[in-house]
Amino acid sequence: MALTVYNSLSRSLQPFETIEPGKVRMYCCGVTVYDYCHVGHARSYIVWDTIRRYLIWRGYGVRYVQNFTDIDDKILNRARENGSSMEEVAEKFTEAYFEDMKRLNVLEADEYPRATHTIDGIQRLIRELENKGFAYYAGGDVYYKVEDFAEYGKLSGRRLEEMQAGASGRVEVEAPDASKKKNPYDFALWKGAKPGEPAWESPWGSGRPGWHIECSAMVRDRLGDTIDIHAGGADLIFPHHENEIAQSEAATGKTLAKYWLHNGFVTIDAEKMSKSLDNFTTIRDLLNRPVEPMALRLFVLTAQYRKPIDFTDEAIASAENGWNTLKEGLLFGYQTASQLGWEEPEKILADNKPSNDSVEQFQTAMDEDFNTPGGLAVLFELAKELRREKNVLVHEGKTEIPSEVLKEKWQNLVTLSRVLGLEVKPETEESSTDSGGLSDGEIESLIEQRQAARKAKDFAEADRIRNELQELGISLIDKPGSATIWHRN
Repeated sequence: MALTVYNSLSRSLQPFETIEPGKVRMYCCGVTVYDYCHVGHARSYIVWDTIRRYLIWRGYGVRYVQNFTDIDDKILNRARENGSSMEEVAEKFTEAYFEDMKRLNVLEADEYPRATHTIDGIQRLIRELENKGFAYYAGGDVYYKVEDFAEYGKLSGRRLEEMQAGASGRVEVEAPDASKKKNPYDFALWKGAKPGEPAWESPWGSGRPGWHIECSAMVRDRLGDTIDIHAGGADLIFPHHENEIAQSEAATGKTLAKYWLHNGFVTIDAEKMSKSLDNFTTIRDLLNRPVEPMALRLFVLTAQYRKPIDFTDEAIASAENGWNTLKEGLLFGYQTASQLGWEEPEKILADNKPSNDSVEQFQTAMDEDFNTPGGLAVLFELAKELRREKNVLVHEGKTEIPSEVLKEKWQNLVTLSRVLGLEVKPETEESSTDSGGLSDGEIESLIEQRQAARKAKDFAEADRIRNELQELGISLIDKPGSATIWHRN
């Protein structure tokens, strides 16, 4: 089986072949840290986290870099509103980002470069562009000459005359400087200092970097001239990624990224998310409703990453139901290991080397441009079977399926779920709250006391113990021959 990915640059599915065998250099455009992350951010970073996890599972060594834009007009405006500084706003929302992503089980990047920490690299890249004739100085600013890059528009498919400099909300920022430009489509690489704003010294005077040059410099500084994967939201294709290509490739003469991957949009009840429509939903507001973090992650993965996804109350409710099914399957081994005669569950998982039909079906689905809905179908089939056998064990005390077969199914479910970042704490950890802190041995001891009370015909005491266990989430099932089995609710 070969992995294929949809390359936004070629607008087609292509076999995935890395520049260096077995290694992936991957860059993802990060957040501008001026506000809390919303569900659109959740979708994007869950998607790239899952793709990164899958590549690692497939045997690649992945170096994953994701930036923070910590100097921007939006950050400066927020600082003015709050009476604080750019640094304080950026630090607050950078920390908030990490808090939100941790709850969603998004792995930390190998490196998080920041625009303000990359000023030297940014200035070096601008000087190269200037020396090669792709940039010019004008009234304190430096602009990129779009017309001089022959391939401009190759990612977005737009012709130059159709383009609008500063799209995606940036028009209002650069419009006042339009008279300085040789061409209205040129964009700023360096902006001259304005009163009351942070600025750095440069060959062109005091100022700060433009938006697009930041990522070009950070990719180059951290990963090199050419990388395997450049990822981001579909809204970044133009102008941000188009301008990155123009900057980087004009400076180096090399391809910036072999594969360009973009995740689809998120709508809220079929409408674009917007504060003006009062449907702006942050990750933390959603999780504090509460919605289980893994249910939100599952919701994101139910759609193929390039497709649009509609966020509705019904969709989230469905994802929560789906997560409950998966969770029951994931907890199966922790809850039944002793009954099935298994060794320690964590030892089983550590020794697991999956290689059966379920694993092949999962990989076949995921190899088709990271088709997570197809991968989830395999997980749900395993989870439902394990849930069914758990019910049989609870009520019958045994199952017709051999213990080793169940072990393999559970191993595969947990392993493949982790590839998608869907994980749950073992029941033994959760039971400290759910079961009043009772261990399995303490529960067995209480059951023995109940058995002794029943033999002594002290039915009131036997009922008291049963009721006590029931209140702690422990159900007892009396079997023929005075045997009693139990399970945590």
